Amino acid sequence: MKILAVCGMGFGSSMVLRMTIEKALQAMGKTATVSTSDIGSAKSEAADVIVTSEEFSDLLSDRGIPIVTVKNYVDQGEIEAKLLPVFEQKEE
Repeated sequence: MKILAVCGMGFGSSMVLRMTIEKALQAMGKTATVSTSDIGSAKSEAADVIVTSEEFSDLLSDRGIPIVTVKNYVDQGEIEAKLLPVFEQKEE
């Protein structure tokens, strides 16, 4: 699975989000490739799921892939709770 962490500029916030996603994946015992992107590039980058803020999720809703919206980029528990159903759905 490829996860795309998206913020406005593609560095800084998305890097923090990527690190939190990687910690969440490790805690859940799941594997995935996590990369970062800015909002403009995210519209054309390949991904199985996008993790971003509520602010950007509406701009990516036409991608046709799951978008996980998080409120706090450093809250590992929030990300685990929101990513786990995506993994379960993909595994079905």
